[in-house]
Amino acid sequence: MILEENERKIEELESKLISLDPTSNEFKDVSLSLHKLKEETYSNLTAWDRVTIARSAKRIKAKALIDKLITDFYELHGDQYYADDQSIIAGIGYLGDIPVTVIGQAKGTNLNESIKRNFGMTSPEGFRKALRLAHQAEKFNRPIITIVDTSGAYPGRGAEERGQARAIARNLMEFSTLKVPVIAIVLSEGGSGGALALTVSDYIYMFENAVYSVLSPEGFASILFKDTIKVEDAAQMMKMTSHDLYEYGIVDEIIKEPAGGIRFISDEFIKELKSKLIAKINELQKMKKEELLENRYQKYRKIS
Repeated sequence: MILEENERKIEELESKLISLDPTSNEFKDVSLSLHKLKEETYSNLTAWDRVTIARSAKRIKAKALIDKLITDFYELHGDQYYADDQSIIAGIGYLGDIPVTVIGQAKGTNLNESIKRNFGMTSPEGFRKALRLAHQAEKFNRPIITIVDTSGAYPGRGAEERGQARAIARNLMEFSTLKVPVIAIVLSEGGSGGALALTVSDYIYMFENAVYSVLSPEGFASILFKDTIKVEDAAQMMKMTSHDLYEYGIVDEIIKEPAGGIRFISDEFIKELKSKLIAKINELQKMKKEELLENRYQKYRKIS
């Protein structure tokens, strides 16, 4: 893949720059080459390129975003039925001076943490934990922020035995009638019902290099073409990128990223994102409950 090859070259040039004297001609030449290569690589990304970026192990995860975005965050655990699903980070804290409930799908930053968090694939108890915290938010009139990053709900036998489909369906139904503002952020992967269960909201932000779709390009290619090699064609046909979904009116706003995807969170970036979220929450909180619910209902009637 051209993107992967070029990113390897970019890493090599960046490593080389570190060892050079900033005043030397070689440093200037390498810097120019690096700039040109980045421009060539990231100026015209395909849908599959964005899938690759969204899945990158170097990309920020929900926990890092929560740590930067929310102050005094206190995590809450368990669904009070079966277990605590570590693929869901949920709790309360402050966005600026606004008390909020945050529910995020968490992937790990290393192998051990990824196993602990089941690679971001949520089980029924995770969806029930999310719904429990959503109802608590409604009781105390706290806005809800969800952060979506999953390849899909966990498809294992145990999850099916414990009511995976029912848990997702219940979230879809009950999030649609919550009487508090709900904002969803699609951070990286938004896959299938596992993502839908946390994106029924009043306003959807989507990171520029995130993807959001009914299934993976690999799954689409195997069904349509009977050949997973055609994933690039599948990704293009699925219209799963932020720009595609914004054009169709499915997501409401795109969050711009640095070239090559967001791999660390700068103070400037978090300040801008926090400002956006606070402004949107304030706007939604001014609405009457009936207006909030009607607008949410019409939003999804229009999408469907």
